[in-house]
Amino acid sequence: MTTVLIADHHPITRKGIVSLFRHSEDYEIIGKVSNGNEMYDVLKSNTPDVLIMELDLPQINGIMALRTIKKEFSGIKVIIFSSHPEEMYALSAIKAGASAYLAKTVPTKTLKKAIERVARGGIYLNDNLTQQLANGNANENNMVVKYKKLSSREIEVLNLLSSGKRNKDIATTLSINEKTVSTYKTRLLKKLKVDNLADLIHQSRLLHIS
Repeated sequence: MTTVLIADHHPITRKGIVSLFRHSEDYEIIGKVSNGNEMYDVLKSNTPDVLIMELDLPQINGIMALRTIKKEFSGIKVIIFSSHPEEMYALSAIKAGASAYLAKTVPTKTLKKAIERVARGGIYLNDNLTQQLANGNANENNMVVKYKKLSSREIEVLNLLSSGKRNKDIATTLSINEKTVSTYKTRLLKKLKVDNLADLIHQSRLLHIS
């Protein structure tokens, strides 16, 4: 029996996932939580085999929380099931330890397929993402290749910059100082081969993976 915890602040999402496995003899939903504090309480008391988590779960920073979960509860397999498209977050989530990243626009059969694969110890990437990554390996100038060279923290900074956050806001969100944020920005400019912040943000928004 594979145990599953659902962490999502949308009631309809929690109910929908539960309904997928209502009659299953192979999966047991051990909890449904709506924020980060509730999620950690369950993880500490009844660690599941699979965690299905929204990236924007209240009270936590999604990617940072993912890294923490994989460090403190290494046996958990995490599926990010998010309202954000895969364009900017899929690779950063996989790098941070997720076994799958799915946008909430996918069909229910896709979600179920991903859960089943992850429960068996696999990683789920949709066909478009897999193909893009494969094609990117053949071209050093491909934007996906550039993106793959970024660290998880650099991707976090890039995402926050793209959403209009200032250095001070990014430092607060990531619990680092502003000087460190500036260092990451310099690295991003170099790795993505752009000369200024405006071009960096434009480049980031062109990094479509699916």
